[in-house]
Amino acid sequence: MWFFARDPVRDFPFELSPEPPEGSPPGPWALHRGRKKATGSPVSIFVYDVKPGAEEQTQVAKAAFKRLKTLRHPNILAYIDGLETEKCLHVVTEAVTPLAAYLKARTETGDLREMALSWGLHQIVKALSFLVNDCSLIHNNVCMAAVFVDRAGEWKLGGLDYMYSAQGNGGGPPRKGVPELEQYDPPELADGSGKAVREKWSADMWRLGCLIWEVFNGPLPRAAALRNPGKIPKSLVPHYCELVGANPKVRPNPARFLQNCRAPGGFMNNRFVETNLFLEEIQIKEPAEKQKFFQELSKSLDSFPEDFCRHKVLPQLLTAFEFGNAGAVVLTPLFKVGKFLSAEEYQQKIVPVVVKMFSSTDRAMRIRLLQQMEQFIQYLDEPTVNTQIFPHVVHGFLDTNPAIREQTVKSMLLLAPKLNEANLNVELMKHFARLQAKDEQGPIRCNTTVCLGKIGSYLSASTRHRVLTSAFSRATKDPFAPSRVAGVLGFAATHNLYSMTDCAHKILPVLCGLTVDPEKSVRDQAFKAIRSFLSKLESVSEDPTQLAEVEKDVHAASSPGVGGAAASWAGWAVTGVSSLTSKLIRAHPVAAPAETSVPQRPMPEATTSGHWETQEEAKDTEEDSSAADRWDDEDWGSLEQEAESVLAQQDDWSTGGQSSQPGQTSNSGYKSPESDWSSWEAEGSWEQAWQEPSPPEPPPEGTRLASEYNWGGPEPSDKGDPFAALSARREAAAQPRPDSWGDDNWEGLETESRQAKAELARKKREERRREMEAKRAEKKAAKGPMKLGTRKLN
Repeated sequence: MWFFARDPVRDFPFELSPEPPEGSPPGPWALHRGRKKATGSPVSIFVYDVKPGAEEQTQVAKAAFKRLKTLRHPNILAYIDGLETEKCLHVVTEAVTPLAAYLKARTETGDLREMALSWGLHQIVKALSFLVNDCSLIHNNVCMAAVFVDRAGEWKLGGLDYMYSAQGNGGGPPRKGVPELEQYDPPELADGSGKAVREKWSADMWRLGCLIWEVFNGPLPRAAALRNPGKIPKSLVPHYCELVGANPKVRPNPARFLQNCRAPGGFMNNRFVETNLFLEEIQIKEPAEKQKFFQELSKSLDSFPEDFCRHKVLPQLLTAFEFGNAGAVVLTPLFKVGKFLSAEEYQQKIVPVVVKMFSSTDRAMRIRLLQQMEQFIQYLDEPTVNTQIFPHVVHGFLDTNPAIREQTVKSMLLLAPKLNEANLNVELMKHFARLQAKDEQGPIRCNTTVCLGKIGSYLSASTRHRVLTSAFSRATKDPFAPSRVAGVLGFAATHNLYSMTDCAHKILPVLCGLTVDPEKSVRDQAFKAIRSFLSKLESVSEDPTQLAEVEKDVHAASSPGVGGAAASWAGWAVTGVSSLTSKLIRAHPVAAPAETSVPQRPMPEATTSGHWETQEEAKDTEEDSSAADRWDDEDWGSLEQEAESVLAQQDDWSTGGQSSQPGQTSNSGYKSPESDWSSWEAEGSWEQAWQEPSPPEPPPEGTRLASEYNWGGPEPSDKGDPFAALSARREAAAQPRPDSWGDDNWEGLETESRQAKAELARKKREERRREMEAKRAEKKAAKGPMKLGTRKLN
């Protein structure tokens, strides 16, 4: 039977990279990149090849192998695994880069920052303090070649080949035999006497001074160059001079050196070092301290190195959220660090956390997520949005906090492109209908209209046809003046989604009614929209062949982008109304000046002029342009600008204009939305909420057609104005009725006959109710009160 010897190198769970060594430090070891065979995670592998006749070097390498296995400290190179054979030694550590290569790469890219150097030196000094004060060990090899940097920018002390005990156990320091390393020896060792009075840390602190000089000035040519600090920062020079002093007795202990550099104004007294020190002790910090730290962290992240943010701050943030109950305070720094990640890393690390956050019942968490959705929405795929995020987001539409309702509405601008057919065209539209009709906050109703106009292009053709005209028509009747402006702008932004028939029969009648609106800003936008729609109709009338081109988007499937108009009003949809509701909540309840002379919806709080602080929009000087379609060139302005214009024109139209218009509606007799919408349920379908206006009924008997009049010459003097009767009836119909706001029920303009029938039906119901109450009263009076213990037989 044959037995084959197993190759230990082949069975080793780590493998060397085929790339050449990164740059081996002076000494017997060669540094290679490697990876773990099972997971592919990167590692660094130090390789020593045993050579005949080099027994002394082999003993030094084996001693370093043993030291690295037994020493564990955050600032000392972390040992993972090792392999010792007759031919070689393999030491596997965390993935690191030699300090010299790291500094060279950072200098070339211009990303070498003084704060990163201060923290790196802080770590090396802390490692020396651990060795000298806690372990009584002399490193004996502190230099640039003994320092390595991990992927987070953390400096690690290695090069343990020549370490020995400070207590004299095991003999004196081993002989190096490497001229490149001997130049870092202190002058008292160069004398050869060895009798100089010194502390156990004196030699290592001299070598620390050499390391500091090399970090700021490059490789050390000779020991005499240490007399010139060169580019060493001024705040560090006094402490550096203590290290390279000729008297070994005055060289400070590593712990005292750290204390001196951390003093106010010291080289290591900065925000970056403080942040790192807090992260190292975050597990033992109080919850209040953690909250304050994370709140202040986001302000500093922009100045911190990218590698540090990705590999040190991000894991701490994820841990704090997962196990530390940090809550919403980690969101801002988390998303700021997320900008440094690739798309794949973001999917692996951030998206699972975001999905979990959306299921939280913490209001602060929910509103922070909605406010910062723009930073992570591009990393969320459609199945995740529809199944794990949207079902939680829609709860915000029903929240009692107006700020959450407002942010939920605005978040739909970002979620709409990723929603499926059911969520977008059914569920979302149901919530929008309820908000626009019944929400007590005017800015939220306005935002709903704005958002609907922006996402109109994503709706299906049938939903667009059923919803948009009715929704914007209702907005034009809102008592909140900016909502009426938003309704007009909504028609403008979605102009290419209407057929020419709808433009003529449904949209223009609504816009014409706004030409006598109490607020000038509403009238201005209405006139502008009317001219644009008329220009479009006229162009098709002149050249009917353009009809197909003009209506190409009417029956098309949902398509992102509806032209320049939508793009122009997206700005005020997102930023122009960003804090209206939160301001509204803090405002004192006063009368809303923008809601005069129109039917009033009960609003507990109202906006004041301070909420709309922008200048009035300039008038269009080229309104009479004959272009067929000017929608893409129109600047539909800012909602805040329109609102300020509303307030600026209040005096003119709330005093003089009001008294001069007999047909103007007033606030008297307005019915509350609860009574008007008592038959409308929140979970009702769009067929109940947004309905198509019924076709106009024939005119009342006795009404003459326009063709019956003499249009060519003057009428006889004994005949009155042929339009006088129609005008009188029109004014009478415009008088306020208790249910004038609620009867619309998302329908278009209703005819005079339909209003009369509705009024008659209401009166019949009232009479029937009174009759039933009278009968019940008579029946009760006839029988008298019932006696205790008797049973009612009939």
